Amino acid sequence: MGNREKLLDGALTCLLQKGYARTTARDIATTAGVSLAAIGYHFGTTEALLSAALFQAMGRWAEQLEQALVDDGDKGLPPVERRAAVWRRVIDSVRADPALWAVQFELVTEIQRRPELREQLAGAQVAAREGLAELFEGIDPAAEPDRAHRVGALYQALLTGVVAQHLVDPTHAPGAAELARGLP
Repeated sequence: MGNREKLLDGALTCLLQKGYARTTARDIATTAGVSLAAIGYHFGTTEALLSAALFQAMGRWAEQLEQALVDDGDKGLPPVERRAAVWRRVIDSVRADPALWAVQFELVTEIQRRPELREQLAGAQVAAREGLAELFEGIDPAAEPDRAHRVGALYQALLTGVVAQHLVDPTHAPGAAELARGLP
């Protein structure tokens, strides 16, 4: 593994352990086992390295979310049972890797200062909404694009709130069955 890859791995490790705001160039270099100068050589700035690591974290999070949410066995279930199964997998994923979920919230705070993050997140949200509408409600985005967007936006908002609650206070956060019954 070259220094560039070591730096990306080190930055991702630091992001997950310390968060964006508390990660320094020295932390990354130490974790990666390379010199501070390697950051400038390969990425120009620590911010550019952290951006690359954030995008990598976003990709990892998206893969984990897709694996956690998609289960072909859900398609034949009644709506409330299907929703409960999906929510159960979301909650299990948050419990299994809270740092990876938490770094997604840091991405949101960084978009105010980093337009490239905003563009990437905004593009990913459209696909996420369609996927959530299909997953939770069985809506085909190709057949019903407007409905998929509206319903997906609702689930996206719910997902964000549920994840935040499970990160902050998992003991009192709503469970899968409670969430599934809460929707008409």
